[in-house]
Parts: sequence; C-alpha cells; structure tokens
Amino acid sequence: MANHRFAPPKAKEPGTGLRAPVGRRKFLGYLVAAPTLVVAAEFTRQTVFDGPSASAAPIPSVPQTPEGYDLLDLLRDSMRPTANLIRIEVNKDGTVSFALPRSDNGQGIITSTQMIIAEEMGLEVDQVHVTLADARPELLFNQITGGSSTTFTTYTPIRVAAALAQMRLLDAAAQVLQQDVRTLTARSGLITGAAGRVLSYGDLTEAAASPVNEQVEVVLKPREDFRIIGKPHNKTDARDIVTGKKCFATDLQIPDALPTVICRAPDLNGTPDDVENIDEVRNMPGVTDVEVVSTGVAVRAKTFGQAIDGVRALRVQWNDGTVHGESDETILAKLKAAELPLAVPAGVGETVEGSFTFYFKSNSSLETNSAIADVRSDSAEIWGAMKNPVTAQAAIAKKLGLPQSAVTVHVTQGGGSFGRKLFWDAALEAAEVSQTMGKPVKLMWTRADDSRQGRVHPMATSRIRASVTKDSVLSYEQRHTSVSTDFTHGLGDAITATGARAPLGNLTFAESIFELTQVTPYDYGVSTRLLNEVEMGFNTSSMRNVYSPDVATARELVTDQLAAKVGQDPYEFRRQFLRNDRMRAVLDAVAKEGRWGRSMKAGTAQGLGFHTEYKGVSAALVEIDTRPDTVNRKIREGVTGPRVTRVTFAVEIGLVINPRGLEAQIMGGINDAIALILSSSLHLTDGHFVEASWDNYFYTRQWNTPPEMNIIILDSPGDEPGGAGEFGLAATCGAIACAYARATGKVPEYFPINHKDPFPFEPKPLVPPIPESPTDGLRYTY
Repeated sequence: MANHRFAPPKAKEPGTGLRAPVGRRKFLGYLVAAPTLVVAAEFTRQTVFDGPSASAAPIPSVPQTPEGYDLLDLLRDSMRPTANLIRIEVNKDGTVSFALPRSDNGQGIITSTQMIIAEEMGLEVDQVHVTLADARPELLFNQITGGSSTTFTTYTPIRVAAALAQMRLLDAAAQVLQQDVRTLTARSGLITGAAGRVLSYGDLTEAAASPVNEQVEVVLKPREDFRIIGKPHNKTDARDIVTGKKCFATDLQIPDALPTVICRAPDLNGTPDDVENIDEVRNMPGVTDVEVVSTGVAVRAKTFGQAIDGVRALRVQWNDGTVHGESDETILAKLKAAELPLAVPAGVGETVEGSFTFYFKSNSSLETNSAIADVRSDSAEIWGAMKNPVTAQAAIAKKLGLPQSAVTVHVTQGGGSFGRKLFWDAALEAAEVSQTMGKPVKLMWTRADDSRQGRVHPMATSRIRASVTKDSVLSYEQRHTSVSTDFTHGLGDAITATGARAPLGNLTFAESIFELTQVTPYDYGVSTRLLNEVEMGFNTSSMRNVYSPDVATARELVTDQLAAKVGQDPYEFRRQFLRNDRMRAVLDAVAKEGRWGRSMKAGTAQGLGFHTEYKGVSAALVEIDTRPDTVNRKIREGVTGPRVTRVTFAVEIGLVINPRGLEAQIMGGINDAIALILSSSLHLTDGHFVEASWDNYFYTRQWNTPPEMNIIILDSPGDEPGGAGEFGLAATCGAIACAYARATGKVPEYFPINHKDPFPFEPKPLVPPIPESPTDGLRYTY
C-alpha cells in the first residue's frame, strides 16, 4: 500500500477554496472551582467559506448551501452553548482525564482526542486517559455522534481547555520555583525550570486549581510547533482489540444480568398475538424467564445458547407487520410515483438522462445490537453503545414511566455503527424486558434480527436530466426519492427529537440534512438537487454517508455520459467543470498516481468518482475486472461477480489529526462502497427481508476486496480538521459504477448490480426466527 503526502500550495490566493489558518487568536476558557485543576472551554464562532474559484466551465453554477454553511457548521453551532461543560481534569499522578461526550464505535476518536490533549499540554499520548461520558442532559445538542462531526466540533474546545490547563500549571510552577514563566519548559508531564529543577504536573494540580469559576484568555499552540498532531499513531486500544480484551456491551459482567434473546415475527415489525407453549419453554434447561413484550417474546437464560434454544422452541401467533405484503417491486413503484418533476424540458440543447434504483441495505455492524438493563421500581441503569445517549435516556424514562433523572445511561464502546447506533432500539427493548421480568438482563440481537428487523438504508431512486451543448452544460437537475430516513433521534436532545416526530417533522429534518450535505461539485449551469421522502413503515436510519453514496453514484455515471456526449475524456471533462482548484488538486492526484488512461484488457476498465463534503474534497480512481473468469469464479458459500482490483483515493480534508486513522477510515469506506455497488442488499419479499445472516448478506469479503489500495492524503493549509468517518464512500461508489459501465459497455440502472439475480443462497426459514447454529464449523477452518 502506497501512502503519499503532498505539500500545500505555496500561496493562499483568494478564491482557491482553501481554508485560511486561524492564526494566533485568543480563546476564552474557564477555570472550574475544584480542589484540583479542572478546566473547560468557551466556543468562539469561526465560519469559513469554501466556495468556488476560477473554473474553466463556460457557465458557472451559483453557490450551493453547503459551500457556505453545511451540516458540520450546524452541529458545531448547536453545541456552542454547552462547550464550557466539556471539562479536562489534571490528576494528582500527573495524568489527564477527559470524559468524551461522544460514542467510539471503532472510528478511533478516543485516540485522536488523546492526541489533541497531549499535543496542547506537552504530554505523551499514553498520559491522557479518555473515557466515554454517561448521558448528560445538560449537554444540550452536545452529546451526539454522527455526521463525521466529532473531531470538527470538539477540536477547538478541547484544545482551549488543554491549553488553559497547561497555562495554569506553568503559572503555578513559576510561583513555586520563583522564576519567570517564560523560562519554563513543559514536556511529558514535567515542568523544568532554568536551574534544572523539575516539577511534575501532579505536584502542581492543587496549586493550579481555582477556588472560583473564572474566565481566562489563552493562546493555542501554533501548527508549526506540533509534534503529535499530524503524525501517524496506532489506535491506543489496538492490542486490546486483537487480543479480545476490549470490552463491549455484551462483554460486561453486570450482577444477575443474564443473557436474553427475543423471538421476533416473520413480518417486519410484526407483534405477538398469542404464545401457545410459554410454560413449556419456561421449563427448558437454563431458562429463567419467558415474557411477552411489545416487540416479541423475550427469553432469559443462563447462557445465550439456552436463550436461543428457548426462542427456537416457541410457538407464537403473530399480527401482521407494518409492510405486510410489500416487496421490492411494490415499494419501487411507489417511489417512482413520488418522484418530483424535472423543470427543464427535454430538448433544450442535447439531453442526457439517467434513472437509477438503490435497493435496501442492512445497517448491521460487526457487533450486533445489544444492551444491558437493570430496572428497579424507582430507577434504571442501562449500558450500551449509544450515539445519542441523552435522547435515549429520555425515551427509556418515558417507556418505563420514570423521571429522566432516575435513568442512568452508560455509554460503552461499540463494535461498529455506520449510523446504526444513532438509535437505541436495543437499550429501549432491554429496559422494557427488565421491567417486565423484574430482573437485570443482557439483551443481544442475533444477526438474523439485525438483517430482518433492524435499521436499514432506505430504498431510493435518483433521476437526473442534464442539457449540454458542444462546450458547456446548460442545466443539471437531480431528483432523489427515498423511503423515509428516520431522523427522530434529533440532534442529541429531546427537543429536536420531539420536533422530528411532529407531522411532517421528519421530512423537514430530512430535507435540511440533504440541503446541508449535497453539493454538485461541477459547474453545470443551472443546477438543482431536490429530495422527496415517503413514509412506508420501515425501520431506517442514517447509514454511513447517508444520501451521498446514492446521489454521487448517479451523478458520476451521468458525468461520464456528459463527457462522452461532448467527446471528452472523463478525467479532462471533470477537471474542466470542477468548481475550484482545491477540487482539481485531488482529481489530479488520483489521475497521476492511478495512471489514468493506461491500457486495459477487454472486460477491465478504470473509473473516476469525485465528492465534496465534511469540509473536504475527495476523488477515487478504481479499476475493475468484469471478465467471465472473474465473474463466474467459484467461491464457497459466497457471491461472485466483478472484482475491484485497484483503488487509488485522494483526500484533502483540512488539518489531519492522525494520518493512520484517516487512512483506516478511507479503507473502510472503500470496502463499504464495494459492497453497496456490487454485492450487498436486502431483498424485500411479502413483508419481510429475506437475508438472515452474513452467510447471505454479502458484505465485501476477502475475495472481493481490492489487492491494492493507494490512499493519498494531500496536505492542507487549514488549521482545523474536517470530517473523515464517512468520507471514503461516495467518491468510491461513483468510481466503481463508472468503471463497471466502461468495462461492460452498459450503464447499470440499479445497485447493487447483483440484486436482481436469483438468490445465490438458500433462504433461511422465517420460523423459528433464529437459524439453527452450525455444528460443522471445523470443516470450514483453514
């Protein structure tokens, strides 16, 4: 794998689309009255415009909303009022503690946060202890993890607090040593005086503490002095992950919280009507409790295996679900009927059109949905990997009939999310089961539950019409129509969550998210992007990168067709119409490193994709093999088809905290993109999803991940980071689709491309809802 760093442009000229450094501005922080040193930050507003610059396109498009104010800006602005409640504490042993009000599900934000604090305080990374904060209702809008916003929204407040802590420690050391503070140096938690006398941070925590709350000005360390930020760093929990020591929700040992599994309906969101043999199952080996709850029949037992045996033995009569009788075909017909009209009639110039379908995808991550609950008569304690713990706390309290203050929600680390854990379904369910049984429970969803009853990325269509002359694009219209994306989690608080549940509230939320994230990066004349969503009774959520993979795939396919219409090379066409030099830089980087235009064998091809979001710009160059020997290769219990053989990906996303973490995020996004375009989808049949495990939900596997990935991180003059967690998908999706079209000579109209093939597997039964555990696992080891 090749990784490259590119020097930033020598000049920061107006209109380049590059973000200017913040400079040595003063920030406000707070000393918090405490026996030892505790500090916090006030968030000073800073808005940066990243709009268009000189373009070779004859008809430039007007500025688009996210170029001036995007979703990251909205999230950061909403968090400003409570930034001073995010506090750093210096411990007597010289270490620093920080409870991060976010959820780490493998994206590495604990490590990057450690790096930020260590940088500003002159510490080593392992001297900073970062944990995840419990639900804190006072952090209004400031305890949500989503939209690739964690680093962007917390970077400045955390730095300000850390800088204030170090300033107070240096001042205290100057008093103790009777020296001018300018003669002192701090490194690795030690302050050294002019005569060589050394004091540790721990020695100074009480002297540096404040008896009253006090507002103080600080100046942050300049970028040129960084020694940790910008340098590759392994995840600090990497060893725990690979040795199995890392603790997730189902690993926690809470007294008397026994394994619990729920028997669920064949239909999506079906509910129990009658249980024929509940007493019989209660008497099965290991089973302690069997109770009917709102989502099914819960079985609690001494082991998960015994709980699953109980679920499989249940005979339940079910009520119909929310999409009873529906199928892919019926939902697609409803979406087509809901498509918004195109304004520019066909025939204005030469017209290029495209209509694309994106089928349901599972939002299940590596760790299945799980939570622990201990509900008492007057209180409740919940453990789970929740990205929205404050809203979850309010919902759980309402469900249990308790005041919110009586519900404690502990945020555990999660084994993946991709947007899934924005919702707290498992925690709410565990709380209900615990209350019903009167006992603590450790609830775990099975993989079949996740696939058939869990949150999904909604089916959508994207229709495009563009009019073009010989040398310019006159207009570009994109109409994206989707099954409703559930945003009732709000912005991490009960207020916006309630608003999203009001009539048309969720649609308003969706339209806002779409408008604040979607940019057509090309100067395509009169350019519009509109969303329409239709509520149809599905469980959906903001799966990784939300609208962008589908929107970008459709856009990039049509962009290739526009290039062909005017007789231009796809790379040269994109370069001409991109809206600024910053965008052209990443496109040039992938074209050079990926050797765009090199000779390819028949049935193989290159494809390009471009995307801008999260204060960054990205481009992907993909090579694909669609030859029969590849498509029809034999794979044991796997899905065959085209294989992406090489990906070159370039990204410029502002200041990079941890290049190694960014590379890992991009690599994960690339594998997600391969799944979305080539292999992974859910088939809706008669009111239920067919797939019931990763045996038949074909996420990217070893045999279809590319042998070669080249991640290029372009240097940026910016002094703040953008968002990285989801940024690897959209450009790669577009590039894969374009490569496939060029290799086969046929533009695909639906995704993933294998969706309409006959099932390449034997569907697992609906009853019982949990497939039988394999007994021949040793046959499949290597």
